[in-house]
Amino acid sequence: MLLSAWFLRLFLLSCLIVGMLRFHHQRSERQMRIELARQEGRLLMGNGAEPATLDPHLATGVPEHHIFDALFEGLVATTVENPDANGPGVASHWDSTDFTTWTFHIRTEAKWSDGVKLSAHDFVYAFQRILSPQLGAEYAEMLYPMVNAREFNEGKLDDFSAVGVKALDANTLRISLNGPAPYLPSMLKHYAWYPVPRHVIERFGKMTDRDTPWTRVGNLVGNGSFKLKEWRYTHSITVDRNPFYWDAATVKLKELMFVPISSDATEERAFRDGQIHMTETIPLSQIPMYREKYPEFYQENALLSTYFYRFNTTKPPMNNPLVRQALALAVDRAGLIRNILRAGQKPTTGFTPPGAGEGYEAPDILRFDPEKARRLLAEAGYPGGKGFPKCEILINTSESHRTIAEAIQEMWKKYLQVEVGVLNQDWGVYLDSQRQLNYQIARAGWVGDYLDPYTFLSLWQSGDGNNQTGWSSPSYDGFLQASLREGDLKKRLALLTQAETILLQELPILPVYWYVRPILVRPEVQGLKSSLLEHRCYKAIYFKANN
Repeated sequence: MLLSAWFLRLFLLSCLIVGMLRFHHQRSERQMRIELARQEGRLLMGNGAEPATLDPHLATGVPEHHIFDALFEGLVATTVENPDANGPGVASHWDSTDFTTWTFHIRTEAKWSDGVKLSAHDFVYAFQRILSPQLGAEYAEMLYPMVNAREFNEGKLDDFSAVGVKALDANTLRISLNGPAPYLPSMLKHYAWYPVPRHVIERFGKMTDRDTPWTRVGNLVGNGSFKLKEWRYTHSITVDRNPFYWDAATVKLKELMFVPISSDATEERAFRDGQIHMTETIPLSQIPMYREKYPEFYQENALLSTYFYRFNTTKPPMNNPLVRQALALAVDRAGLIRNILRAGQKPTTGFTPPGAGEGYEAPDILRFDPEKARRLLAEAGYPGGKGFPKCEILINTSESHRTIAEAIQEMWKKYLQVEVGVLNQDWGVYLDSQRQLNYQIARAGWVGDYLDPYTFLSLWQSGDGNNQTGWSSPSYDGFLQASLREGDLKKRLALLTQAETILLQELPILPVYWYVRPILVRPEVQGLKSSLLEHRCYKAIYFKANN
């Protein structure tokens, strides 16, 4: 018996030693892979969910945005020094005397990634495509400041030549707006305004056909600093340096690899184990540890963004504004940030975050007031939560989103005696559920597309592709449309303030907090600058040489 016990202990010890050696060997191999990637000039990035599409006219999400910053470029681009500054892109320069009519001068060296010359006519084609009603682009509304863009997109106008964009010649583009918009250059950096290649798109179908093979590997042609090399579904998207890019000499990295990882914990572990160089996905529980123990990896960047919930206002009980107001008043935003988020976020008092536009301040309306919330819920017909129908908070796959939803779920139970579940869906299904209004409450976030409050308030206009709440208000729409025609800045901001006041009174959405973006990035990654708008200037990024 003693001999058997000795052999058993020896066997278990051997297994433990072999396991430890195997673990350290595997970890050493992973560290070698990331070091090899650095030596080869390949940046490995965690990118959250698998992108829904690589068509810049059909995308709406941040994972796609990160990839488009590599594959495409607009008339105006980010700069190496400051991603939020307005630098030359496909247009070498531009001019406007009244901020209503703009002339952009296309650089003669601009080409597509297959070497075909890029011209002003490509922008006219792209704008017609995204505005065509048959395409159903959710971001078409971003082009509405152009003369007759809305009318064409809504099918009230058939002749695209009446829309405010003209190619005066191959290298000169004129854009005419409904009213003064000094923020237009910032707006043009968004992918909704990017050119798309007619000579490729129409090889695989008509202009307005959706989801054709033109975005596949071997087919996709862009005009950015990188071009599509490989797409291994659910594994990675790899882009390599574009030799036809007008500023190719500035690009330092050879490749970028975007790795989709839907789990917060898995993505953080991939960073910790040396499988990726950077990630913007950190489990909430890990933030204090990185901030205190590993500050060389951790950054907190200001972000022009709001975390909020959508309400489906087409179905009870969310069709009742009293219910929506009660739920909003029963959320302790400061407590959520203090106890759960812990990354320097700010509790929302409105929807538009600070810094969205010079001179603009969102109405200071939202509060935590559980007593008033209970009164409103009783007035809506649910005293003490009695009779309140079963509801769910829809989230995309993410531990952080679930943690936040469960915290708010507990607040509503504590302060309103309302039972709410949490429903998790993968990214593509989650996006489709919101488009189809197949939800009751849905988690959402919005990053500003340009530096102006209109980028936040335009979402909630009637029929906007990003509205997805079923809510509409003629008064709200009127203030927004009037702001596009108002040339006096002070009067324009007053119109936007009136619109946001209506939004916060009717609450088709529940603003929760204003973002700070915590990221993890390895020290050898240099040239990555923070951006309020989450723009990335990939040509500025490089690896620090080993000492």
